[in-house]
Amino acid sequence: MNQAEFKIDDLRRVLTEAAGIPEEVDLEGDILDMEFDVLGYDSLALQETGSRVERAYGIELEDEAIVDARTPREFLSTVNTRLADMDAG
Repeated sequence: MNQAEFKIDDLRRVLTEAAGIPEEVDLEGDILDMEFDVLGYDSLALQETGSRVERAYGIELEDEAIVDARTPREFLSTVNTRLADMDAG
């Protein structure tokens, strides 16, 4: 399953499937620049999310890139860069 762009709604869905929704967190709000720890997600949740994205989209993400993504915007950028690399290669 390859697509041109991994969007915020895709990330919301995968985060929810991988780690649930922490109490008192509104994932439907403007979360692009909120840090994952503020949203209630730790590195383990991000690694699980990254693994699910890898399987679903047929890409490989470096563990460091996943854990180093501090915000959803950074996570999306990492995934979309990898998707673009696959399309180009």
